[in-house]
Amino acid sequence: MGAAAAFAGWPCAEAASNGLPDKRGQDSMAVDVLVCGGGPAGIAAAMMAARQGCTTLLVERYGRLGGMAVQALVGPLMGRVQSAWVDRIVDRIGGRNVDYEFIDLAYAELLAEAGAEYLLHAPVLAPVCNGNRVTGVSLLTKQGAIDVAAKITVDATGDGDIAFAAGAAYDQGRAAGPSWDADGLCQPMSIMFRVSGVVHEETMEAHGGRRDYRFPDGRSWNEITRDAHANGELPPTVGFIRTYLSRREDQRVINATQVNGLDGTNARDLTKAEIDARRQVHAVVEFLRKRAPGFQSAYVSAMPAVIGVRETRRIRGLACLTLQDLVEGRGSEAAVVRGASYPVDIHNPAGIGQAIGFLPGNDPQVQPYDIPYGCLVPESVDGLLVAGRCISGSHEAMASYRVQVIAMATGIAAGTAAALAARAGMQPRAVDVNRVQDVVFDGKPA
Repeated sequence: MGAAAAFAGWPCAEAASNGLPDKRGQDSMAVDVLVCGGGPAGIAAAMMAARQGCTTLLVERYGRLGGMAVQALVGPLMGRVQSAWVDRIVDRIGGRNVDYEFIDLAYAELLAEAGAEYLLHAPVLAPVCNGNRVTGVSLLTKQGAIDVAAKITVDATGDGDIAFAAGAAYDQGRAAGPSWDADGLCQPMSIMFRVSGVVHEETMEAHGGRRDYRFPDGRSWNEITRDAHANGELPPTVGFIRTYLSRREDQRVINATQVNGLDGTNARDLTKAEIDARRQVHAVVEFLRKRAPGFQSAYVSAMPAVIGVRETRRIRGLACLTLQDLVEGRGSEAAVVRGASYPVDIHNPAGIGQAIGFLPGNDPQVQPYDIPYGCLVPESVDGLLVAGRCISGSHEAMASYRVQVIAMATGIAAGTAAALAARAGMQPRAVDVNRVQDVVFDGKPA
């Protein structure tokens, strides 16, 4: 029996002959610069490409702009860079203390003002390639497939999905280090959530802060949670509970849940992670009510749409950022991000808390460092730039540059370079980095 005969009785088989237009056909469009991913890196890339006069389209698989800040309640915005462009964006979206409900509209205004178009509910089905060159993507939408041709594509998916599907070389997880073998494990995934009903005046934040607050027995909050974990009061993978101020005094954002040993690029692992981490929330909230001052009447007021993923693919680029670059605060003549700063924040891939002691002695202290242009240019694929946490770097370096403000800065550089390449009809690897620097550091038009 042929396929047509097998499905002859199904409604979809009659769609073209029931008097209604057949909307299953493939549509197409063409732009100068296509940006895949609507988080801080992608939004910054699309904004900069459009500001340089390129027809620009940003595509986002979910229904809101903002990336993990809106999808996974990840906040506040962390990391530092020396960038007037980043400062302008952060100011426009209301600062680092994220307004989860409306930050997407602030981002939408930035894109509209720059002249960039965006399309929500438009996951990428596959890149379109000519040999080793990405020439656009195919989107999977409610109306069917849409092909988008682009002179230059920016992969700001976080996971390097476009680069991976185009055949780019990549690394994932940790290589050999002083405290572990080359086991390939990634940082754990977490569900962040918001609680309300907090009495601010009684909280640790109102009395010196969570790190400095001391309980009557002299213990810190971290010691309280560590001991509770040892006594079985908390789930096996929950050893620390981080409470962050929200935009309202009676609310806190909680970062505590943790699932280890799973792959954020594997659908089965993601499914397990979503369920396992959400189940941990009940125990965490019960513990907060019992032990955290001011939380006696706290309740969950917001859960994220998706789990937060800290680490997956790192696309191999023409340059690679290393831990030593961060520790020494190395500059680069080819820098497109300057003064990046955030701790090497490795959530333990094989246990609770942080991966302590991965260098002899204490955890390394990061000095403000540069990110060279080559980290954004895949070594083996043309027509493509990467931005965000999937840029080229080591497991340890990524633990610093993965945060949203630094990701935003890489997007500014990628969007600028994409515009230069598209307008000149060249590949990203041929772009003069001095011209990128003129825009991202000095504000000159491309």
